[in-house]
Amino acid sequence: MPLDTAVLRGDAFKGSETRSASRIQEIVQKDAILSSDSDYGAAKKEVIYQDVPTNGRWRESGVLLHITSLPSPYGIGAMGDEARAFMDFLVASGQRLWQILPLGMTGYGDSPYQSFSTRAGNPYLIDPLTLVREGLLDKEDLDRIPFGDDPDRVNYSLISRNRPTMLRLAWTRFKEGSFASMMRSFSDFREAEEASWLREFACFMSIKHLYSGVSWDKWPEPLRMRDDDALEAYASEHQDDILYYEFVQFLFFRQWKALLDDAHERGIEIVGDLPIYVAYDSVEVWSQPHLFQLDEQLLPTFVAGCPPDAFSDDGQLWGNPLYKWDVLAEDDFRFWVDRIRFQLRLVDRLRIDHFRGLESYWSVPFGDTTARRGNWISGPAEDLLEAIGNAVDLRIIFAEDLGFITPEVLALRDRFALPGMKVLQFAFNPEATSEHIPHNLDYHNVLYTGTHDNDTIRGWFEDWDPKEVAFARKYLGISDDEGIVTGMMRGAATSVCRTVIYQMQDILELGNESRMNEPATMSGNWQWRMRPGMLTKDRIRFLYDLTKMSGRLPEQQGDVPKPVSCIAAEW
Repeated sequence: MPLDTAVLRGDAFKGSETRSASRIQEIVQKDAILSSDSDYGAAKKEVIYQDVPTNGRWRESGVLLHITSLPSPYGIGAMGDEARAFMDFLVASGQRLWQILPLGMTGYGDSPYQSFSTRAGNPYLIDPLTLVREGLLDKEDLDRIPFGDDPDRVNYSLISRNRPTMLRLAWTRFKEGSFASMMRSFSDFREAEEASWLREFACFMSIKHLYSGVSWDKWPEPLRMRDDDALEAYASEHQDDILYYEFVQFLFFRQWKALLDDAHERGIEIVGDLPIYVAYDSVEVWSQPHLFQLDEQLLPTFVAGCPPDAFSDDGQLWGNPLYKWDVLAEDDFRFWVDRIRFQLRLVDRLRIDHFRGLESYWSVPFGDTTARRGNWISGPAEDLLEAIGNAVDLRIIFAEDLGFITPEVLALRDRFALPGMKVLQFAFNPEATSEHIPHNLDYHNVLYTGTHDNDTIRGWFEDWDPKEVAFARKYLGISDDEGIVTGMMRGAATSVCRTVIYQMQDILELGNESRMNEPATMSGNWQWRMRPGMLTKDRIRFLYDLTKMSGRLPEQQGDVPKPVSCIAAEW
């Protein structure tokens, strides 16, 4: 028996910032969310939380799960029923936050941190069944398209072929059908603020499609160098194809807006992620090369990475072109400020990835095959953050301050009162000196059991240094009956930190086969998918009880002032 329609629509929580115990209990007593398994025995009737004083300090928790990892019969997670059912799981288990990875359009390597655009949404996330309900597709159309049959992994090679097939069919139906209201909405979308970037992006993608997806630096010289006559002639000849790419973005943002509204109706906030760098093969580098460290042929001179460390003798070579920070400073960092403003229309809070690169960054000569020969170069630091702070409320931003962190990086973070990140897996060197160990944490940290770049707790336990694992057990008082995964999650939940984020894989007690990304590797990443049936009543109960015990339920906060949040209302 699936969740009832009211729950899927979010009607159960409309018009209220609080969630009633009876309604949450009703959700928990129904079938498992995203599950086909309904044999749970008799449902208990007890009240499942009680008010626990929080001593005047707001406490909250949430789950890290990228949309691509949601179950779906169409090869990859999307912004449809499964996303709403996942939000119902968050509500039923007492969570407030859903953290996602960047929403951008991915290419070679499939990383959401290497996108063709800093603004365009990923078409892979467009929900096929929503297009059916809108009349743009028939269910039979979907049945004829091969989406793959692996419930555990995304087959990006297949997705990269079948999603365009699906979306081009929807575009044809849109042009030929009777969609007067949607036509007006599409026109409004094209003529509104989106016009400042949309047509440039659509032209970029159309040219890329014409030349079989190769990077823009391999295009014919007039297009590569943005000759005005060549671009005008191309746009005139390929007008329909350019409109198609604009239409795809219209569909993406239409579905994202609906999903965001449904999240807010449920009292869920979306935590987004901002990559510090821009991919070389992106519309921004093609259209604004003067902002990046490129030579006269528009090839990079220096690229981004990380220096060698205990985990990698060669460091990490990311390959992104580095910014010309002096040029960006000439207009008070408008490029960066506009990026952040745009993202805060899509999400409620925002993580800045690789924050330390704003203080100083690792610069590697272009053409090197490792990051060994890099150098530290001073970044924009206070000047950039002051410009951002003049445009948005910095209290809705936090810093990914992991890796090689110096006192200067910490001073920059603290000067602007940005919360930093801690990861419990990093805590347990036997000398108990780690900054991530619970007795060294403070209220403003955002604490993770692990991030998308980490192994799962179970994988960490099975493969990590036995001395550190043994110390974690001793420090947290983890018994054999409790188990390492539950014990580590309890250690995070009961910490002093205001915000705790759990990896979905840890809630499900999965091993390293479900790891999302392994840095410095080139294949097998970003593919993990959650199977239908994994979010059972037992998992809801476990997470709810953990959240209640640690005083993190929304209902337990009472009159404690809620942290500032950007409820994206500018649509």
